[in-house]
Amino acid sequence: MMHSQDTVSSRRALLKTGGLFVGALMIPGAVSAGMRDRARRGTPESLIPDDFFHPSATPVAQPAVASATVPPALDAPGVNPQLLKRALAALDRHGSRIAKRDRIAVADFSAGSSAPRFHLINLEDGRTVSKLVAHGSGSDPGHTGYLQRFSNQNGSNASCEGAFATSDYYVGKHGRSQRLIGLDATNNNALDRAIVVHAAWYANPDMIRERGMLGRSQGCFAVGENELTEVFERLGPGRMIYAAKV
Repeated sequence: MMHSQDTVSSRRALLKTGGLFVGALMIPGAVSAGMRDRARRGTPESLIPDDFFHPSATPVAQPAVASATVPPALDAPGVNPQLLKRALAALDRHGSRIAKRDRIAVADFSAGSSAPRFHLINLEDGRTVSKLVAHGSGSDPGHTGYLQRFSNQNGSNASCEGAFATSDYYVGKHGRSQRLIGLDATNNNALDRAIVVHAAWYANPDMIRERGMLGRSQGCFAVGENELTEVFERLGPGRMIYAAKV
């Protein structure tokens, strides 16, 4: 397995330690100066996005305040139309649980890990930027490069399917990372499992040149080390990631 074998308990402990930031994101102004100081100690400030400690960050659980009207026949180049249709249906289904509806990300796990299958879509005009993304080792135990199954179970090390709301940022063992809140029965353990967006060496393009596929995560959306900043800029808190296989 390409991913380091950290224990599930340590991942849960990290999530619980940072849980106050999830609550702070959902309650504007809740992050006190003392909390900010404690979180910053030992962490280079340059690694934390500018809005990480911003008390007025748009709360994930509030009604949509930056919505966009999705064109009735949205064409997102390179995105499977059937998968896009499902993603847009999920965006409507979850309504106010997605605070910002101008952009979404769609992870097409029908494609192999050698393909740019993490699609960052502007819903106003369909402009799409596609990135490499790793899937979980539990979803591909034979390391074929293709996702074989999803799982929502703790300890499965598998990717899970469904709609996620992007939450707050933190700096952990993988560096800059972003928590995700699972919105469906198929991924509602995401926060407890520490399913997040982070960068990893095994998700860099040179892995494909060397081995024909990316390495595997423990279920996280792992992107290339040089791609994380753009992914964070295009997502931000309060938007939706939809992951599925069609």
